Amino acid sequence: MSRISFKEMQTTIKQAFVKAGLSEEKADICAHVHAGSSRDGVYSHGLNRVARFVEYIQKGWVNADAEPTLEKRLTAIEIYNGNLGPGVLNAQFAMNRAMELAENHGLGMVGLNNTTHWMRGGTYGRQAAEKGFVALCWTNTESCMPAWGAKSVGIGNNPFILAVPREKGHLVLDMAMSQYSYGKLQVTRLKNEKLPYPGGFDENGYLSNEPGAIEQTKRILPTGFWKGSGMAILLDILSAILSNGLSTAGIDRAGKGSCGRCNQVFIAFDPVKITGKQFMDKVVEETIAQIKSSQPADENTNIFYPGEQSLKIRNENLRLGIPVDKGIWEEVKKLASE
Repeated sequence: MSRISFKEMQTTIKQAFVKAGLSEEKADICAHVHAGSSRDGVYSHGLNRVARFVEYIQKGWVNADAEPTLEKRLTAIEIYNGNLGPGVLNAQFAMNRAMELAENHGLGMVGLNNTTHWMRGGTYGRQAAEKGFVALCWTNTESCMPAWGAKSVGIGNNPFILAVPREKGHLVLDMAMSQYSYGKLQVTRLKNEKLPYPGGFDENGYLSNEPGAIEQTKRILPTGFWKGSGMAILLDILSAILSNGLSTAGIDRAGKGSCGRCNQVFIAFDPVKITGKQFMDKVVEETIAQIKSSQPADENTNIFYPGEQSLKIRNENLRLGIPVDKGIWEEVKKLASE
């Protein structure tokens, strides 16, 4: 495992995206998000997703030139068609528009249908928090997880994000509906490591902490067992209803790869209009203080608030360079030079 500077990674990814057909401007934005995900320790949805994104453009599953178009406006709610454009660009647009609506109404919601993979969902929670907004957003996906009690895939993993702004470090919860995402399984497998807790079932139906065995069966374990399964189902249904888009069943029939023709929902709240910044800051700081004062279960374990470890990893990777798998890095460099 070697380390690469953020600037070198972003530049190389941008070159790969330009070669694939993105404009200079769009390639630069997408490359910054991909490199930023790896910088913050979410390697699975950063550098590791570049080759797949390029492949999807080449197959026509992502339209490099597409822009979102307005379908419906209801005061503080708007619905857009993503026209299969790059998911990162569509998502950034939708979150920005939700914040503009929240500036006027205290709350804004944008439903986005017919879009593509947004990569790391936490990016858009942080996008809102950077501008002082509280955010809630989620996406549906193709079938990639069994419903509780099933052994074949039938529901999406449907990542869910909550974000609260904080000057000393934003609180950002970015969670899939499984104990571990497929990206986490991949990263752990590439390191030849085991998961710290069982993450799914092997071919014999036993709970396993071997990432490769779980990737083979696709029997990833829903977060909270039946609770995560139920939440995934409702997030899927709500994403379709609130965006006028496809459910997971429809995405499966569309057959455009991972998250092709998926929907996303972006909700922004202006906390200054609702409660005031001083009150919000007080609630956040006293909550973090109480968490930090808790007695650790293990004397060698720290207790973190959501998003804290990402900041720690970011600072480390900016100082030392971003860790990369050699094979994946060589693949991206090849895409950039072809």
